Amino acid sequence: MTAIQELSYRTDAAPLLAAVRDLPSPVWLDSGRPYSRAGRFDIVSAAPLRVLTAPPGQGVSALDAAAALLAEFSTPDVSGLPAATLPFAGGLIGWLGYGLGMELQAVARHSPESARLPTLRIGFYPWAVIVDHQAQRTVLVFHPACPPALRSDVENRCRAAPARLGAPAGFALQTPFIATTSAARYRADIARILAYLTAGDCYQVNYAQHFSAACAGDPWQAYCRLRALLPSPFSAYLGTEDDAVLCFSPERFLRVEGDRVETRPIKGTIARGNSAEEDAELAHRLRTSAKDRAENLMIVDLLRNDLGKSCVPGSIAVPELFALESFANVHHLVSTVTGRLRADQTPLDLLANCFPGGSVTGAPKKRAMEIIAELEPVARALYCGSIFYLSTHGRMDSNIAIRTLVADGARIHCWGGGGIVADSDPEAEYQESLMKVQLLMKALNP
Repeated sequence: MTAIQELSYRTDAAPLLAAVRDLPSPVWLDSGRPYSRAGRFDIVSAAPLRVLTAPPGQGVSALDAAAALLAEFSTPDVSGLPAATLPFAGGLIGWLGYGLGMELQAVARHSPESARLPTLRIGFYPWAVIVDHQAQRTVLVFHPACPPALRSDVENRCRAAPARLGAPAGFALQTPFIATTSAARYRADIARILAYLTAGDCYQVNYAQHFSAACAGDPWQAYCRLRALLPSPFSAYLGTEDDAVLCFSPERFLRVEGDRVETRPIKGTIARGNSAEEDAELAHRLRTSAKDRAENLMIVDLLRNDLGKSCVPGSIAVPELFALESFANVHHLVSTVTGRLRADQTPLDLLANCFPGGSVTGAPKKRAMEIIAELEPVARALYCGSIFYLSTHGRMDSNIAIRTLVADGARIHCWGGGGIVADSDPEAEYQESLMKVQLLMKALNP
């Protein structure tokens, strides 16, 4: 039976991850608390019982293996147990790279990888610390398959975790971030995309550029530094022996609770102001921007179509359109699309049918992805993929992996981009791509 233990509530889960970070494959699905109040849950775990990875071209079969792994450890019905109220009671945690989406959409690869990562990495995690900031509650939850020795070790570590961490140190860039794409090529690529749009190939194409820098030290220290500057409700830290993922995403991809499905695409971005008056004026400008609203609506329509592959006919709705959400460095326009999952579909089926998220591809999705593959000089690795959990009792949540850095040995990588539509200005799009990652890069630059 699933076991649950109460711990003292804490507003910051960072010490919990620090307490288990020397165990294999540590993960922290980070709400952004206490720096932001937008997120609800923190989920911390490590030491998965099994890990699935896939090289390029083999992601679809690995996704099928993940479904089999979840079924192998499936939990008996917990609807009458306290575990039913938790987002996670043991299950899958991991990430899906953008390359998996290329496989699912049958889009040919043209460019080398930008970061040394497999196409996907998914582990079965038999325990987790869950911090529920809405209920002001912290619990340890153990799946029945959790080995007793691991359970005892985790209990001791989590109960001894300090209330807070010291100031982060021990990570530094050896060189500034350098763009793989020159400014001239970026503007030329935008012109090429505008020609495709004029010819009727697409309505919108999401184009991104890649940056990298030499680095030394512990990426965990970089994560702690950055999360204080850019708190986001769908942040995540995932570590392996060789690599680390540092994600500060503001965007939900797909959530499933019971048969209820929700996606919340972001399309439309503007920088924050330097004063309250300027900030309010910029927010108003974004809310009333015909271009940004049209861009957002295109992706809402795309996602309604994607959800329709897995949802009950007639159940798809748009309860929120063009809502303003504000973060440390930008304002966003966010919409909400919902539906009810069909009985013959699983959350993993839903992920596969919708992946990658339309807000980071363009529309129509496949043609936009073909143009991205043609023009972007290096592949996106995890960027524009997704970090997710899927509990054995059926709950799932996932993000769009934007505002994301990957540390793979002696280099750290990040990406920034935006949606290109027919009336896009190449210079404005170039500046937007920089603005989205500027805070991340400036915080780490020497």
